Amino acid sequence: MRLVALLLLSLLAGTAYAQQSPTYVVYFQEWSAAIDNSAQGEIANAAAWAKAHPDVTVQVVGSADPTGSRAANILLSELRAQVVVDQLAADGAEAQRIAQTGTGSVQFALTSQESRRVTITFGTH
Repeated sequence: MRLVALLLLSLLAGTAYAQQSPTYVVYFQEWSAAIDNSAQGEIANAAAWAKAHPDVTVQVVGSADPTGSRAANILLSELRAQVVVDQLAADGAEAQRIAQTGTGSVQFALTSQESRRVTITFGTH
């Protein structure tokens, strides 16, 4: 019975921990992968969180707006993810804990700026 209770508590603690992991979003200008000052601050905050939580992986997902060809948007989204990964590592996040991908173009709700982004999330190993 104690084992079951301990398993349930650890499962609940893991779920609560996962829900507390922040999400950081870095936005880009059209056809750009340049990191501006606000993006730099967001990446620095994500790197600090990653350093404070060495048991988590870092997922970096780049996106582009629907303008342009499919191939160009995939390359741009991958480039955006890569520059964020490079900056995370420069800011002290362990590179071997970072996984990255580019999704190409994604739809937006209000403005195309929403689509020109890199999302940084965290998960357990």
